[in-house]
Amino acid sequence: MRVAVYYAPPAHDPLWRLGCQWLGRDPECGTPLTQPDLPDIAAFTADARMYGFHATLKPPMSLRPGAGWDAVVTAADDLAGRIAPFELPPLEVADLHGFIAIRDAVRSPALQGLADACVAELDHLRAPPSEAETARRKSSKLSARQLELLERWGYPYVFDTWFFHMTLTRRLTAEEHAVVMPRAQSYFAETLRAPRMVRELCLFTQAAPGADFMLAERIALRG
Repeated sequence: MRVAVYYAPPAHDPLWRLGCQWLGRDPECGTPLTQPDLPDIAAFTADARMYGFHATLKPPMSLRPGAGWDAVVTAADDLAGRIAPFELPPLEVADLHGFIAIRDAVRSPALQGLADACVAELDHLRAPPSEAETARRKSSKLSARQLELLERWGYPYVFDTWFFHMTLTRRLTAEEHAVVMPRAQSYFAETLRAPRMVRELCLFTQAAPGADFMLAERIALRG
């Protein structure tokens, strides 16, 4: 099993419903959903669909020997008890190196601090990545700083290289991008205008390699 700590909108937020419908799956109940009528949407959302609609705080990790699910919940609950809810910055549909994602329109120190805390304070639960996984990451043309973070934290996009994003597609061709981007912007426009708070840590689990991630626990921020 792998475990990840994500931001996900609350179940009553229209952004959660629309994001899950865009990807074609509700990871909280496992229900397949009808996607918008857009050519090849099932194909270009396939990878994102497996992970579920989310923004990564603590990347997916295998658990070290002796660290089970109860330890994860206890550690995440302790962390959540020390962090107060805060306002999420304005969001927008944006290009992300050829991918389409929902991004923060302005950087948020509170959001960065939450991600940093999740990475650092839950790291005692993480098993070291396999040699194959590390080699795969190193083949991705990482910077020296990203390689340093990979070696220490098992993932290259944490702390100063982290950025908030909720992935909507794989990397698109220029022709696909010209069709999908305006449709995604229109699809999410109304709900992204609404203010929203970050009130929870969401624990996602993956039962086996290649399996869909499921939202297993929502833990309220209470600091």
